[in-house]
Amino acid sequence: MALRKIAQIGHPVLRETARPLTQTELASREVQGFIDDLVETMRDASGAGIAATQVYEKLRIFAVEVRDNPRYPYKPRYPLTVVINPEVTPLSTETFSNYEGCLSIPNLRGRVPRHAEVRVRGLDRNGGPLEFEVRGVSAGTFQHELDHLNGVLFVDRMVDTKSLCTWDHFERFEKERFISEVREIVARWGS
Repeated sequence: MALRKIAQIGHPVLRETARPLTQTELASREVQGFIDDLVETMRDASGAGIAATQVYEKLRIFAVEVRDNPRYPYKPRYPLTVVINPEVTPLSTETFSNYEGCLSIPNLRGRVPRHAEVRVRGLDRNGGPLEFEVRGVSAGTFQHELDHLNGVLFVDRMVDTKSLCTWDHFERFEKERFISEVREIVARWGS
């Protein structure tokens, strides 16, 4: 396993659409090694998720995991989930305002509307079918990662850029209010 360099906003790879993988590609030693690198890179950077395009690979792969994350101490735990060729579909029209950050946009956060409940379909890292529902704050994470695979960054989804702030200013001025909002979202939707 190896840590991968994370692409930063402005690099063209972050604006490109990733391509699906075949079962043969997924089973290859190269892709399985890449998935290990992707997970290790996410954990090392304290990300709640990471997409392949963020580490310069235009493949439809992302990983999500939240466990004692210092960047997101208010996020509910979520087990390591690797999704190949993902599809994320809203289950309702209900949305919430999510304060998001991104490993590819260092030191900035901003509010993004996200669907409160989604269905995720794709393949697991062994090529088996995945289909599950995700609600609440975790649903926002899956939508964020899928966006990366389609060349979309959270700043593109912001309705009002006035919420854009540095991490320090988020901690100082916004964190407590957002933690209260997260508690309400979790109480209503679960994770």
